Amino acid sequence: MLVAGFSEVFGLEAQTEYEEIREGGNNGFVHRLPKGIRHPSIVLKRGISSSQELWNWYDQASRGALKRKSGSIILYKQDGRELCRWNFFDAYPVKWSGPTLQAASSEVAIETIELVHNGIKAIFHA
Repeated sequence: MLVAGFSEVFGLEAQTEYEEIREGGNNGFVHRLPKGIRHPSIVLKRGISSSQELWNWYDQASRGALKRKSGSIILYKQDGRELCRWNFFDAYPVKWSGPTLQAASSEVAIETIELVHNGIKAIFHA
């Protein structure tokens, strides 16, 4: 199911956290051992549309009715074929921002939604 096309996406990151451990009598280096992986929030921006699906999802989550969803962010080549995708898992919205409205402006009205999630997986196509 396609929910929306987004003009900007950020937060497609994964960072391995580590712990530094000093070994007694060995001052030449510090051991760095992996502790876990941290995934920052994914932020999606798009022009306002008539679809309320993202707003309704945020509204339900803000009222305590969390509905976790998995999904994909897909990047297409100019010819319309898929170049790569990032699958995210067990996400729910934690922030929604509406557009800044100015009568004298001709800029597109943009809405933003921020999702927390339990990991991403990148898939690249040749």
